[in-house]
Amino acid sequence: MILQERLRTTVRDVPNFPKPGILFKDITPVLADVALRDELVTAIVHRFQSDKIEAVAAVEARGFILGSLLAERLRVPFIPIRKAGKLPYKTIRESYELEYGSASIEIHQDACRPGQRVLIHDDLLATGGTAAAAGRLIRNLGAELVGFSFIINLSFLPGAQMLESDFGIVPFSLVSYGS
Repeated sequence: MILQERLRTTVRDVPNFPKPGILFKDITPVLADVALRDELVTAIVHRFQSDKIEAVAAVEARGFILGSLLAERLRVPFIPIRKAGKLPYKTIRESYELEYGSASIEIHQDACRPGQRVLIHDDLLATGGTAAAAGRLIRNLGAELVGFSFIINLSFLPGAQMLESDFGIVPFSLVSYGS
């Protein structure tokens, strides 16, 4: 079975979470499958190995799990992007809209250096608000945003189009769910 099919059969649908009308794509069964987890990390690394990635940034919380594995496999630093108020040092903040509310994320002011080639990873792309905010944080620090990687793209939502329009980058995802 190919990777995309294995992901589709392993990702768990949780209806009405975190609010009524939302069908949540739960990746915890994927994380529990050691072979599948390794295969998807390998696939993402393979996609970006020629892009001279110098750091991987990931968004709290599920993005941290594979983001740190990607950074380890690529042998580059890991940059945490966290919810506002969670980082202990001097930060910059970016606010954004979610499909079910609004939020702010932060990054340490010294998380990356100007010109450093950064890949942003998160588990799921929906409306694109979180990823776009993370991209703005990376660019505000003067780093070069090289790409966006996701396990899942909800292609019936405008996230991929927004990232391509705002950043000129076509986001990479391993599996896409249409309407």
